[in-house]
Amino acid sequence: MGTRDVLAPESRRWVDAVASFAVRAQRFGYGLVLTPAFEHLEVFERVGTGTDVVHKEMYELTDRGGRRLALRPEGTASVVRAFVEHRPTPPWKAWYVAPQFRYERPQRGRYRQHHQLGVEAIGVDDPDIDVEVVDLAHGYLRDLGLRELTLRLNSMGDEASRAPYGEALREYLLDHVGELGDEFAERVEASPLRVLDSKRREWQGVIERAPQITEYLSDEAGAAFERVQRGLRALGIDFELSARLVRGFDYYTGTTFEFSSSALDAAQDVVCGGGRYDRLAEEMGGPRAPGIGFGLGLERMLLAADSEGVLPGEGATVDVFVVDGLDGRDAVLVVHELRETGLRADRSYGGRSVKAQWKQADRSGARYGVMLGADEAARGMVGVKDLETGDQIEVARAEVAAWIETRLETRP
Repeated sequence: MGTRDVLAPESRRWVDAVASFAVRAQRFGYGLVLTPAFEHLEVFERVGTGTDVVHKEMYELTDRGGRRLALRPEGTASVVRAFVEHRPTPPWKAWYVAPQFRYERPQRGRYRQHHQLGVEAIGVDDPDIDVEVVDLAHGYLRDLGLRELTLRLNSMGDEASRAPYGEALREYLLDHVGELGDEFAERVEASPLRVLDSKRREWQGVIERAPQITEYLSDEAGAAFERVQRGLRALGIDFELSARLVRGFDYYTGTTFEFSSSALDAAQDVVCGGGRYDRLAEEMGGPRAPGIGFGLGLERMLLAADSEGVLPGEGATVDVFVVDGLDGRDAVLVVHELRETGLRADRSYGGRSVKAQWKQADRSGARYGVMLGADEAARGMVGVKDLETGDQIEVARAEVAAWIETRLETRP
């Protein structure tokens, strides 16, 4: 199938990763946008009919009304479609978390249903927003603890740059069709830029010697790209210039970038990538609204975290486990009170023995066990056991939640 289930405790890492991204995106002024998992086919054809995503990997279907639809293969097109349809006041800064669907060969870190975190800033034609978007991604990955990362940066130029570059690249590549065969010729015919994005080993020599787009940048495009570089240097964000970086979609213009991890296999080492798309809103029938954004693959990012030993998924799912030595009624109330205080609390069900409940408390990973016994209840007390040290103490029933919360807050 090329899909997978994610269960606890592994899923806890997903919660942490998404929550951390949401906090950072909101600090930068981005609000959550939710778009459908499927759209009219034409929305994604804007990605580029010559790209592998549209030509080979997209899931297409026809519904009962005869409408041609597709499952979302990437995030940007859907967000731009939402901008065109709803016309929020620009600049519109949105973040998303969503499943994406591509029919490709499943492998470690790449599934036919995978998940992306991303942001889009639409309606801003300013190199400083490019710097902001890269900074958002860089800081998020840094805060997760990832260190073995390289930021690669390029410019796809503006319309004045692309036309002469496209012609020079096409002529150069056509000179090599005879030596590299029909598939190379088809790729050149469909989209010369897509050749630069290829990982085919036998093509790399030709790709390395190809003309570079930075040699064809207009004065305006060159000045914008220089400003992006100055901004990143001012923020202390290291990067490498990569003239072969074109990304995988036809809508990119201007700044393109990607973060790769040396902790991953070189063939699948990109954890985050994005760039500017200044014409996409117009191509979807909307107003001129330049944009920039990125998509970050959750599955691959978590593999990089595994390789670097950061963002562990193991650990306790509860802080407190209540052991019931009474009739169940007090347990319902105590667990409720603990949870309402903000603590993660659980208990046993089904009338299990006290001994069996303590075993379950130990397995839960909780720091504290709270014992409800008849003698303690008669005095308005509960027993509290530190499940790491074994130390036990009695605490007033009315104060137990605050007592535990205080000690968890001061725990080293």
